[in-house]
Amino acid sequence: MRFRILLLPLLILILSGFDTPVNLDANTVYLCMGKGSKKYHYRKNCRGLSNCSTKIHEVTLAKAKEMGRTLCGWED
Repeated sequence: MRFRILLLPLLILILSGFDTPVNLDANTVYLCMGKGSKKYHYRKNCRGLSNCSTKIHEVTLAKAKEMGRTLCGWED
């Protein structure tokens, strides 16, 4: 029984990928301002921003949507 109690938190930690929690209610998102960039990201360290060759900008979610950006596939 005790083994199961210890195993569950470990399993949850492994499945979460040790990633930063995402606040879906966040008003701030991150954008790459490169020519081909079309997505917004909830985390500044999102995997989808790893190839950004420009400075990463912090904007409001409303502004990102106004610019025609959609949510990054890694953030789903």
